[in-house]
Amino acid sequence: MDPQTTSLVKTSFTSIGASPGGENAFARSFYAVLFAAHPEIRHYFPAAMDMQRDRLMRAVGYVIDRLDTPATVLSLLAQLGCDHRKYDVTEEHYGAVGEALVTTLAGLAGPELWTDETEQAWRNAIALIVTTMTEAADAEPGPPTWVGAVIDHRRVLDDLAIVRLELDQPMPYAPGQYVSVQVPSRPRMWRYLSFATPPTSDRIVEFHVRRVSGGWVSPAITGEAHVGDTWLIASPLGALGARQRPGRSRLMIAEGTGIAPLRAQLIDTPRLGDNPRTHLFFGGTYPHDLYDLDLLWAMSRTGPWLTVVPATENSDNPWWFSGTFQIPDAMHDRLVGQIGGVVAEYADWTDHDIQVVGSPSMVHTTKYRLMAAGVESDDIHHDPLY
Repeated sequence: MDPQTTSLVKTSFTSIGASPGGENAFARSFYAVLFAAHPEIRHYFPAAMDMQRDRLMRAVGYVIDRLDTPATVLSLLAQLGCDHRKYDVTEEHYGAVGEALVTTLAGLAGPELWTDETEQAWRNAIALIVTTMTEAADAEPGPPTWVGAVIDHRRVLDDLAIVRLELDQPMPYAPGQYVSVQVPSRPRMWRYLSFATPPTSDRIVEFHVRRVSGGWVSPAITGEAHVGDTWLIASPLGALGARQRPGRSRLMIAEGTGIAPLRAQLIDTPRLGDNPRTHLFFGGTYPHDLYDLDLLWAMSRTGPWLTVVPATENSDNPWWFSGTFQIPDAMHDRLVGQIGGVVAEYADWTDHDIQVVGSPSMVHTTKYRLMAAGVESDDIHHDPLY
């Protein structure tokens, strides 16, 4: 898109977000307009819409912020187009969403901000988004969803489970990617999970799931999933592991279950025959959050290219934790502190390709600390935080 179109879209969207009610008013108005004009679309969405509205605003905001860097946003939109095949959406659905978006924006912006030029800019942006998503979906040869049967469900902590599934057919994905999943007890509630293992010929995949307080899906997975359950799994997303440049050392930083996409890459690294020097920092709030440390330590013992450094914000486990935790013998001492600060102070990372996985606040803080220490923003990679 031309700079004027991009500027009009970004300025109007920012103004609406800064108005009374802001983003929350936009999300509520958008779905009200959409469902009033097309009630048949309502069944595609979950009964409880609060989280759906939040996700809409984060996704729209993410795309709008990056309209002036098309290489970044177009690749993401293409992947989202493939992912949206799970809804059986048609061109008519995209058209309905586009019109509802324009109607909502016009109503919230008011006549002074919503000029003919602004409306045309938004229609151009929506057309680009829809075209990118539909063309990618039409070109995707794989199925819209895979069926995965739960073959193992293991509670490694009270609030964390490791789930292994056998897919009904092979899924081509890259280590470091993630997918949206739907579990039988939460219909129409899709949630993103990262693969914790690379693709295998036996079609076995593994996910690490932590219970989110107040969440709908993660408690159902950690506490209610059983062997024999069948999940729906949509197309792979993300390109976290594809950003490694030849000849560069690698820094990986994970918090909690954020270790999943990093361990998938590490498990796959020996197969590639080119093992970049890698430092992995595995962090958590308490020591027991480092639930996967034994495997990571075993990998580092057989792979001299890998160094694993544990880090926690607190020195001791909480009073209510009744289990045991021990750092493997001869492993690097556990460091104590907020992981972004621990990593930034540990060494000079200016010559590394860096991956950061964790909560949005952890990613933002870690990225800030690294950039303050001289690391270029383009060297720090993470998946979209919406």
